[in-house]
Amino acid sequence: MSDLPGIVVTGASGRMGQMLIRLIQDSAKARLAGAIEREGHDWVGRDLGEAMGGAANGVLVTDDPLVAFSGAQAVIDFTAPDATVAFAKLAAQARLTHVIGTTGMGADHIAALKPCARHAVIVRAGNMSLGVNLLTQLTKKVAAALDTDWDIEVIEAHHNKKVDAPSGTALMLGEAAAEGRGITLAEHRESGRDGMTGARAKGAIGFSAIRGGDIVGEHDVLFAGQGERIVLRHIATDRAIFARGALKAALWGQDKAPGEYDMLDVLGL
Repeated sequence: MSDLPGIVVTGASGRMGQMLIRLIQDSAKARLAGAIEREGHDWVGRDLGEAMGGAANGVLVTDDPLVAFSGAQAVIDFTAPDATVAFAKLAAQARLTHVIGTTGMGADHIAALKPCARHAVIVRAGNMSLGVNLLTQLTKKVAAALDTDWDIEVIEAHHNKKVDAPSGTALMLGEAAAEGRGITLAEHRESGRDGMTGARAKGAIGFSAIRGGDIVGEHDVLFAGQGERIVLRHIATDRAIFARGALKAALWGQDKAPGEYDMLDVLGL
């Protein structure tokens, strides 16, 4: 078992963290090398297996990334933007593959990852699923085929605990649409409509966000023309698709040169 790539999971107590931990423990291709939680969390210092309500597994939850990273080859990170940047700096020092599924990252956060990618593999994606990454490619192709007489709207729905909007996946789809049209999303993004907004700007890429219940993730890309509409849709019913994609990315990165990658690279799309 010791020759298998060791993977650390950040945010171990979260829904995605626990799902990743179980997936890695059941995998024949990787081993669980560590689990990280924030300072002061009641899991810190406890056996991970017992903290998750099962049998002891010998992995102690830590709030010190350096301790966890010392015996690992990769880290999978679905946390918060500031935490992800901090993890990236330490992962680069340790030369770990850093898989980032964190959403809500701003331009400053993303820019802070670039120097880290000179020393380590960083795989960052708004969504780790095969289906969504295929949808991204389709969105780019359709946007390239249609002119600005067609309005583009990205409509996303998630559970009521999600704290950022639009979702990382929605922004990824918006970027794909912008790339297909040969424009920048930053200059053509339209979201948060309320009140007397006036007519929609021609060529804008709009975003609409829905939050409710336990929705895992639903994304539509609507192309609305005069007298007709095209809708590209992806519906996720199980968060396990994101965990499986993240594990695939962590394993894929083991023999790659330092740099910034995404799931299109991992999936060979």
